[in-house]
Amino acid sequence: MKKPALMKKIILYVTMSFLAVIFLFPLVWMVMSSLKGDVQIFRDMTSIKAFLPPMPNEVDGYFQNYIMAFERVNLLRYIMNSLIYTIGIIIFGLIVNSMAGYALARFQFPLRNFWLAVIIATLIIPPESIFLPLYVLVFNLGWVNTYTGLIVPFIANAFAIFLFRQFFLDFPRELEEAAKIDGCSQIGIFFRIIVPLSKPVFATVAIVLFINHWNDFLWPLVVANDDSMRTIQIGLQYFMNQPPIQWGQVMAALTVATVPMLLIFIFLQRYYVQGLAHTGSKN
Repeated sequence: MKKPALMKKIILYVTMSFLAVIFLFPLVWMVMSSLKGDVQIFRDMTSIKAFLPPMPNEVDGYFQNYIMAFERVNLLRYIMNSLIYTIGIIIFGLIVNSMAGYALARFQFPLRNFWLAVIIATLIIPPESIFLPLYVLVFNLGWVNTYTGLIVPFIANAFAIFLFRQFFLDFPRELEEAAKIDGCSQIGIFFRIIVPLSKPVFATVAIVLFINHWNDFLWPLVVANDDSMRTIQIGLQYFMNQPPIQWGQVMAALTVATVPMLLIFIFLQRYYVQGLAHTGSKN
């Protein structure tokens, strides 16, 4: 490797590492603060100690804040509700949006480009502008305070349909033609050929849907007003409004709420990068 190219690569890696450290600072501070008492959190705020764990003799127990957070509110129930909510949207969303994207990429039908334009155009509509009529519909169907009311309105996703369509446009048609020759039906081709070879775009859409809906606040606040149906974001707001505010416990609850997002991105990041970078190209 030539020296200019090597130096350029070194500078790039150093810069990216520096930016990564900066972006990780708030996360590290939150986790370290979740292990401390309120007095120590504010005492360490202006020093490097804010990003370091407390000494064993400075705390009653490293996980005392986590224990107290789970005891003060039904945090486990809120996490389970969010998992059911987001995973339900992901499972049904992957099926519905992938089939819609495949139809737009492969099938010829009247006004295909028009419907694609309409789907893309819905991306500019603020979700808040349709919450009232959507809530009236959910209320009339008797879906308030149910997982159905939380999940069903968000199964179809315009951005997910567009990603699937772009991915499937680059998918090799030879594989589908070979499957047709072998007598495979169109449904069989999709589920037995297309889906197994499309892991990158499925992982990309799964991550996008998970992050979007794990952080949802307004819709769960409107539809799930019963304590047993609260999601983690609503539960955190409820937790922070309970006096007295213990910031160590708040940081512990925030850390617990952040863990699922980190885990899904860590395990699916390889496919996520492939899905965005290659858009279905297998070459």
